[in-house]
Parts: sequence; structure tokens; C-alpha cells
Amino acid sequence: MFASSLFSVLHEGGHAIYEQNLNPEWIFQPVGTGCSSGFHESQSRFVENIIGRSREFWIYFLPKLKENTGNILSDVDLDTFAHAINQVKPSKIRVEADKVTYCLHIIIRFNLERDIFADKITVAELPEIWNQSYKKYLGIDIENDSEGVMQDTHWASGLYGYFPSYALGNIYSGQILARMEKDLSHWRKQIAKGSFQNIKQWLIKNVHSYGDLYDPADLIKKITGEELNVKPYINYLNEKYSKLYGF
Repeated sequence: MFASSLFSVLHEGGHAIYEQNLNPEWIFQPVGTGCSSGFHESQSRFVENIIGRSREFWIYFLPKLKENTGNILSDVDLDTFAHAINQVKPSKIRVEADKVTYCLHIIIRFNLERDIFADKITVAELPEIWNQSYKKYLGIDIENDSEGVMQDTHWASGLYGYFPSYALGNIYSGQILARMEKDLSHWRKQIAKGSFQNIKQWLIKNVHSYGDLYDPADLIKKITGEELNVKPYINYLNEKYSKLYGF
């Protein structure tokens, strides 16, 4: 799928930009790594969603996409395209979930991890409880384990406790955006012209360059002047989707 591939590239590109712009003087030292998994995910989801799914991003890139895809998208206008890549619809697959329902996927996984380590459920029970959770939270029927409990590689890789990092990343990204807009009030106009440079430099100065110098709670306060706060991300979603859905 085009969208799945493109936004996966943008997501991983956000991780890469963070890694590439850590303070080079601190390389090979503990302080020279990323602040946390949550901050890493804030940068990947910032590039993937806040930048890559913005209407302004596609003002510049949709014509180029059409040039490279022949007649496939020739009759698709900007607003239709922007709405399609931001459609809110429950999904079975976490990586393909929209921004409004995404954190429900994380809540499901967090609940399962918590209950596994509390010995309230067993590994053998995971598929059934997973399916029940998706029905409860997202109203979706899971047909098989490949689209259910086996869709992620994290548990098989021993990455228990990682999933909340995605939700934290969303929250951080909302706070970082709110702070960035005070310094770069015309960032959307810049993206519409195909320019990411000023945004990148702002992120390098205010996020990437600090590496692991601060604990996450201290770093988000240093960047934004406030404690961890979900309201900026909620405000971002309300503003974005009220325009898309007219509420």
C-alpha cells in the first residue's frame, strides 16, 4: 500500500534525523544517546504525522507524486488527498491506525503487558484476550492471529514495556509543536514551499542537541516550560480534525 509505505519511511526518517543530529562531541558517551524511547517516538511521529500528514506538506509534494505515478492520481485534488491520508477509521493494525484511534492500540497492549507481569493472564490466553480487547475498544473483529496478537515484533524481541513510548511520543510531539509555533509561526508556509530546513534546525537546537543530558520529564519542561501535558496534543487533534470533518 502506498500510504503505509510512505508514512513508514517518514516515521523511520524521523528517528534517523534525531540520531544524526545528536551532539557529535558526546558520541560514545551515555549522554550522547537519545533521551528516551518516548522522545525518539516523538521525533518519528512528528515527522510522520505533524509534518507528513499536514495539508501544507502535500501542497508541495502532491504535484511531484502525480508526476511519478502517471495517471493513477491525476484526478485527485489536494483536499481529497489530505482527507484520505487523515481518515479516522478503526484499524486492526497499529502502524496503520489514524492519529485519533492510535493510542487505543497502545492501551490494549499496555493492559496485556501489565496483566502478564502480574500473573493475571498467561501467554496462551493472549490471542483470545487481544481479540476481546479490540472488540471492546475499537469495535473490530479479529479474524486471525497475524492481524491480531502477532502483528508486532516487540514482544518476540523482548521489548516489553516499549509500547507506551508511542503514546508518550504523541504527547511530547504536541507539546513540542505548540512551543515551536511560538518561534516559527510560519512553519506551515515553509512546508508548503518544500522547505523543512528551519523546522529541522529548530528541532536540532531544542531537542536533538541535548541527547541524554536530561531525564525525559526534565527535558520536556526545558523545551516547553511545562510538565508533561496531553492538552497541546488534544488541541492539535481538535484543530486538525475539525477542519477535515467540519465540527
